[in-house]
Amino acid sequence: MKIGFIGLGRMGSAMAANLVKAGHDVTVFNRSPEKRRALVELGAREATSIAGACRGEAVITMLADDTAVSRVALAKDGVIGNLPRGAIHISMSTISVELSKSLAQAHADAGQRFVAAPVFGRPDAAAAAKLFIVSAGEAAAVEACKPLFTALGQKTIPIGAEPQAANLVKLSGNFLLATVIEALGEAIALVGKAGIDRGAYVDLLTATIFPAPVYKTYGALIAGNKFQPAAFAAPLGYKDIRLALAAAESLRVPLPLGSLLHDRFLRLLAQGGDSLDWAAIGGLAAQDAGDAQSAIA
Repeated sequence: MKIGFIGLGRMGSAMAANLVKAGHDVTVFNRSPEKRRALVELGAREATSIAGACRGEAVITMLADDTAVSRVALAKDGVIGNLPRGAIHISMSTISVELSKSLAQAHADAGQRFVAAPVFGRPDAAAAAKLFIVSAGEAAAVEACKPLFTALGQKTIPIGAEPQAANLVKLSGNFLLATVIEALGEAIALVGKAGIDRGAYVDLLTATIFPAPVYKTYGALIAGNKFQPAAFAAPLGYKDIRLALAAAESLRVPLPLGSLLHDRFLRLLAQGGDSLDWAAIGGLAAQDAGDAQSAIA
């Protein structure tokens, strides 16, 4: 397919590279030109504006937050103003339910199609094309995106015709991931202060009752205080919890653990944790326990 790709952070760069490797005609754009160079060397075309990335059958956006997506999609020189009629905007960012609704309507008004397809997976999974993709939108549009999703992930799970459904599922998933991180942090702090080897404890848990990858990944990070470099930075985790709470409030669904996580992230950021992986909230329990060997850094 002839596509554009906007947003070349760690996730976006890996995803765009996989699309190029899969043989798609990919035009990349990022505000920082240096992030385009490696992809151009790989075989991508370079766009010097958003409009330049919007001349194909579809454009993918992989951006940090609602502000960035709104600026790229809704500005006068943005995606909606430049995408051909009938073409598809595939939003793979983790954004709010409300913004997803707004984008779907704006694209419909412009005669374009909109598919929400947020992903589960860290940068290593993106590089290995092992992402899990949650897709939602008009059935024919989602079907047209399948060759792209095949190049990006190990499985795509359709969730319905309303794009915002995929965004709500993604936010709920990140909420669950954050609860796992917090619970692991508290349990590891407990055994660690008793003098039990933290790494051995995580190995035991993940070899027996909690063999899921999330426990292995985040348990190892928390046990080893390995929060840099950040694969998923703490401010992004904080953003996702805020968006999950906003969605819950609109639906009148209490999320008591969501409120707890909001405050844990806020505390981490107040202490200067902006550059840390979001797993660092799992280190706060040991800090609370006065475990000097578990300082967050």
